[in-house]
Amino acid sequence: MVQFLSPDKAGLLSTILEAILYGFSVLMFIATLWILTRRRTAKQINRPMVVIACLLFILSTIHLGVDISRLDFGFIESRSSYPGGPTAFFANPSEKSFVFKNAIYTFQTVLGDGVVIYRCYKVWQSIWVVMLPSILWIGVATAGAGSVYTCTTPFTDATNIYALRLGHWITAFYSTTLSCNLTATLLLAYRLWTINRNVHESRVGNGVVIPVLLIVVDAGALYSMTLIAALVAFALKSNGQYVVLDMVTPIISIAFYMVIIRLGIAQNVSRSLNGGVSTHGASIPRMPLSRAEVSNRLKPMHVRIDVEQMAYGGHPDDKAQEAGVSQDEIESATSRRSDAVTGY
Repeated sequence: MVQFLSPDKAGLLSTILEAILYGFSVLMFIATLWILTRRRTAKQINRPMVVIACLLFILSTIHLGVDISRLDFGFIESRSSYPGGPTAFFANPSEKSFVFKNAIYTFQTVLGDGVVIYRCYKVWQSIWVVMLPSILWIGVATAGAGSVYTCTTPFTDATNIYALRLGHWITAFYSTTLSCNLTATLLLAYRLWTINRNVHESRVGNGVVIPVLLIVVDAGALYSMTLIAALVAFALKSNGQYVVLDMVTPIISIAFYMVIIRLGIAQNVSRSLNGGVSTHGASIPRMPLSRAEVSNRLKPMHVRIDVEQMAYGGHPDDKAQEAGVSQDEIESATSRRSDAVTGY
C-alpha cells in the first residue's frame, strides 16, 4: 500500500496531537478530583474512582513522556547514527521505548475496559450479565500481553509492525477491546433505559436516568470510534495507525473523566434551578415524606440515591435524609434494591 505518511512524520504528528489531548485531560482530571472530593468527608469519598482517575492520569503522563523522549532520540540524538535514520527508528516495533509505551497503553486499556464492566455489573447486579464482557476483557489482557511480548522477540523483518505474528496479536487486541467496550456499554445503556421506562411516571424518578444514559453512550461512542479508526488504519497497513494509537491513551482518560464531570455539572445546574436535592434533572423538595409516600416512591427514590452515589461517591443516607427520609425508611429501601442504579 502506498504510504502518504512516513513513520517518522507519523511519530511527530501523533505526539503533537497526543500532547493537545493530554492538556485537555489534565484539566478534566483536576475537575474530576474536585467533583469526587468536594463537600465530602474522608469516609464519603469514592476512593476506587479517585484511585482509577489518578492511575489513568499517571499512565497517560508516562506515555506522553516516552513519546517526547522518542522524538528527541529519533530526530536529534541518533538521527545520523541509527541504522536507517529516523524512519527506521519510528517504524521499529522491537525498539525498547516502543515496547514500553505499548505496555503502558495495554495496561491503560485493560483498566479502562475494566471500569466499564464494573459499572455494568453495578447497574445489573448480576455476574451472569457481565460474563461475556468479562471474557472479552480477559481476551484484551491476553492479546495485549501477547503483542508486548512479541515485540521483544526477533522478527524476520524488525522494522515491520505488520509482521505476521505481531500483526495477529495487534488485530486481536483491537478487536477484543472494541467488542468488550461496545458490549458493556450497550448492556449498561439498555439497563438504564429500562429503569427509566419503569419509573418515568413518578415525579421523583422522572428524568433521573436518561441524562446518565446519554452521558454513558457519549463516552462509549467516543472511545469506540477511536478504536474503529485504529483498527481500520492497521488493517489497511497505514502509518496513520501510529497517530491514532497515541491519541487513544489520553482519550481513554478523557472518556472516564467526561462521565463524572458531566454528571457533576448536571447535578449543580439542577440544584441551582430547583433549590432542592437533585440528581441529573430530578428534584426533590426539602419536606418530610410520610411513610405511605415513601412506600409509593421507594424505587425511584433509591434510583436517585444510587445514581448520585455512583457518580460522585456521596453517601446515600445523607442524600435521603436531606429529603426527609428517616433511617428506618433508608434501610427499608436498601432491602429492596432490585432496580437500583449503582456503580458510578
